[in-house]
Amino acid sequence: MHMSDLPVPTLIFVAIVVLYLLNSIKILREYERAVIFRLGRALPEPKGPGIILVFRPLDQMVRISLRQEVLEVPPQDVITRDNVTLKVNAVVTLYVVNPIHVAIKVVNYIYQTSQFAQTTLRSVLGEVELDELLSHRDKLNLRIQSIIDQRTEPFGVKVVSVEVKQVDLPEQMLRAIAQQAEAEREKRAKIIHAEGEFNAAQKLVDAASLMATQPMTLQLRYLQALSDIGVEKNTTIVFPLPLEMMTIFNKMSGLKVEIPKEP
Repeated sequence: MHMSDLPVPTLIFVAIVVLYLLNSIKILREYERAVIFRLGRALPEPKGPGIILVFRPLDQMVRISLRQEVLEVPPQDVITRDNVTLKVNAVVTLYVVNPIHVAIKVVNYIYQTSQFAQTTLRSVLGEVELDELLSHRDKLNLRIQSIIDQRTEPFGVKVVSVEVKQVDLPEQMLRAIAQQAEAEREKRAKIIHAEGEFNAAQKLVDAASLMATQPMTLQLRYLQALSDIGVEKNTTIVFPLPLEMMTIFNKMSGLKVEIPKEP
């Protein structure tokens, strides 16, 4: 029996059935899942990936992507604990872990996560001082990520990370921070210079103590100084003075001169 032998109504019916089945075939990518609502009730497990059948109008399909998404939190006005006004924005990385909950429990999980991130960013950064915000940003990122993740977990979204992207300081505060950094560097430079002077003085004291035990070393250093001066092309005139004469001068300076009294 050939298809041409069938009556026209049957052929029309078969064509409609074939088109209906072809239209019911859906192809889901590896990162996609389909939540099927059959007569208004969600099936217990999502479908996909691959080929699935969606029998409309009994079934309705909602595609859910499992890939990570990046959400940029718009700049927020934050007043820190030490009353410094800032503009702070952040980047939130998230992905869906439960497609059923995403399709049932929330209208727009991206928008809702964005609102949670904005309020959490303002509340957490408002509890810390400016120095802590600038120096302990990693700890604050983890704290914000933990709070947002707890709020998004009921509707099947996992927050992977939160990074404070940019902190805009007032111009006056920038000048104050620059002055503070400059003063800190000057302080370090003075301390290093003082330590160098102290070490040099200590070494000179040790060298003087060592030379005092061996007087000949002073004569050798004297000759070395003469050699260094002679190497350079300069107009320095050196008058050698024996060290013995200096010893005599030292002894003479210790003598007491008595002035005879008039009778």
